[in-house]
Amino acid sequence: MESRRPDGLPDRLRHYIGGELVDSLSGATFEVLDPITNQPYLTAAAGRAEDVDRAVAAARAAFTDGPWPGMVPRQRAAILTKIADLVAAQDQRLAELETYDTGLPITQALGQAQRAAENFRFFADLIVAQSDDTFQVPGRQLNYVHRKPVGVAGLITPWNTPFMLESWKLAPALAAGCTVILKPAEFTPLSAGLWAEIFTEAGVPHGVFNLVNGLGEEAGDALVTHPDVPLISFTGESATGQTIFSRAAPRLKGLSMELGGKSPAVVFADADLDAAIDSTLFGVFSLNGERCTAGSRILIERTVYDEFCTRYAERAGKIIVGDPTDPATEVGTLVHPEHCAKVLGFIEQGRSEGRLLAGGGRPPGLEQGNFVAPTVFADVGPEAKIFTEEIFGPVVTLTPFDTEEEALTLANAVRYGLAAYLWTRDLERGHTFAHRVEAGMVWLNSHNVRDLRTPFGGIKASGLGQEGGYRSLDFYSHQQAVHVSLGPVHTPRFGARS
Repeated sequence: MESRRPDGLPDRLRHYIGGELVDSLSGATFEVLDPITNQPYLTAAAGRAEDVDRAVAAARAAFTDGPWPGMVPRQRAAILTKIADLVAAQDQRLAELETYDTGLPITQALGQAQRAAENFRFFADLIVAQSDDTFQVPGRQLNYVHRKPVGVAGLITPWNTPFMLESWKLAPALAAGCTVILKPAEFTPLSAGLWAEIFTEAGVPHGVFNLVNGLGEEAGDALVTHPDVPLISFTGESATGQTIFSRAAPRLKGLSMELGGKSPAVVFADADLDAAIDSTLFGVFSLNGERCTAGSRILIERTVYDEFCTRYAERAGKIIVGDPTDPATEVGTLVHPEHCAKVLGFIEQGRSEGRLLAGGGRPPGLEQGNFVAPTVFADVGPEAKIFTEEIFGPVVTLTPFDTEEEALTLANAVRYGLAAYLWTRDLERGHTFAHRVEAGMVWLNSHNVRDLRTPFGGIKASGLGQEGGYRSLDFYSHQQAVHVSLGPVHTPRFGARS
């Protein structure tokens, strides 16, 4: 399969610092691969500590001397709304670039571009509607909360749905009045370069948004350890999150980290099996299986287990794998040959840990590039690596259970705790089970459909802190308590005795 290179692609990506496109001070670059051919299609400036220093200086100057932090919420909201309009107006182009860079199917990439616009629109509305606490002691004291932006925020984003997840961090950080430095994933830096043009056209002052491309161990580490960056928001794998935690600890930085997942989908015998099969197929195979909230461990009550396995495997075998730019494609290519090799390694491991029902490697006729067939393993026990480890690809395990307690034990048997999905018509059981499952988010009789006002985040190895709605604004803001006396204060008079 030949790659379809979009028109107008640059040959080189540069940093964006203080309103200017610049190369790395060292001149260093790295290659970016097309996931269909695995051939380099452009080079990007490779940021290092000195480039991060330059970006932090620009962001710090924009925060201390520029207008952005001091704007009233409606002024910032007007600019955020303009950003949303600009993103929505070019959603087809954004989707085309995202598909080319990541291998996401074009229809799903289009949905991600539209969600990016909605993220900015949502936080524009939220900062205008936001109110803070006021407490009175009548006649004595007035106490109120004064909210102000923290400062320069470091944003480190992943490669699975890069443009949308960048918007998820950029929108609340800018809404709160922070200035930002974005460090996108090195596998997929293409769409991040579009923000500079969008923000400039929307009226974001120079220095408020800065972009440094580069490797995590170089540019990312320099951002995490920089003394003038008090906040880090990171989305990525748990092992990297642990490294960031340890590197940020000496300076007591604010951290928000959305990490890995190995989420259970629990299907009870009384569930609507048609809906459960539709949802659990979509939940693990959409976005090429490269999604942190994928319900990649399906636990099925034994009385319906055989039927579920048969129907699920039949549907998985019919999923259309192919050219990501084809609207009919349901699973495209994985992002990078290194990641593809990792996923294929888990599949080989799974052959000795479960019963292969569908997939099992590369699809016929798609030997070039990073294509992996949707793969289903049945009869997988809780000791199996494919049950416990995050694969982050189109691979799912099916496991039977006999009792509700056994289902709960299996659901909680891994180190992750991001999401859980429950399928039952018994709402009492659904609510009770949801409260006992170890997950930051639970969906009952639904796949991952989010309300942006609700908290997003996990527990255990799946993250630290929560974002979404007002919780995002809380992370990027200081909440200062101001106490005003309304009358004489009766203070013990130390040292007043003769």
